[in-house]
Order: sequence, then structure tokens, then C-alpha cells
Amino acid sequence: MGLTIVDAGVIIGVLDGADAHHASARRVLSAAVTAGDFLAVPASVYAEVLVSPARRGSAAKQAVDDFLADLPADVEPITRQSAARAAELRATHGRRLRLPDALVVATAIHLKADRILTTDRRWPKLPVKVEVAR
Repeated sequence: MGLTIVDAGVIIGVLDGADAHHASARRVLSAAVTAGDFLAVPASVYAEVLVSPARRGSAAKQAVDDFLADLPADVEPITRQSAARAAELRATHGRRLRLPDALVVATAIHLKADRILTTDRRWPKLPVKVEVAR
């Protein structure tokens, strides 16, 4: 049982049956839940996950909230320290780590997470374990 940070691609993949990562995202998230991991979603990921549902209306947004509550996963705020760490990560890795992804990594570092679940294979070598849903 550890702390697992969940990236947007995993949540989107699980919620969208047509997503290319649907099966792998379901598999890694299910494994984390079965293992008893504590799950956290950075506020930046929460916002990213809500973009498409926001276009569809309040019921779609509520479905995301219900899903996160059922996991259960806490939405973690972006602290000043995490934002500064994200800027450092972005400055170090340049285009290989976009700012939204740097915020995810910085939140994981700040919370001393055991790992990050993502669908993004392009991330560089980072100071936290990253598990890519395949």
C-alpha cells in the first residue's frame, strides 16, 4: 500500500471506452485499487479531466466527480512549493516535459508518492517512479 498519483490520461482512458488507452488504463488503475494504494489526483489533472465533460454539461462533470469519489481519490492542491518544483522540472527537461506533466511530477515529489500512473510514454527520466499504462 503506497501513494499513487494518477495522471489525466489514465482517468480519461478509464472513463472513455473509445480511448486508445482504455484497457491498459483500467488495468493499471484496477491493480492500484486492488493493492490498496492511496490515490491522489493533482488539481491540474482534475481540471484537465473535466474539460471534455464540461462541454457536455453538469451531468458529465458530476460523473467524473462520482468516479473519483468511488475510487476513492483525493484531489490535491497545487502548492507554491509544487509550482516552483514544476517550474524547475520544466526548465530542466524543456519540451520533453510539458508544464501540466511537470505539475503532476512536482505534486508526486511534494507528497512523497511511490509512483505516478500515466499513459504518456514520452516523459524523460524523473526523480519519481513512473508507470506507463501499456
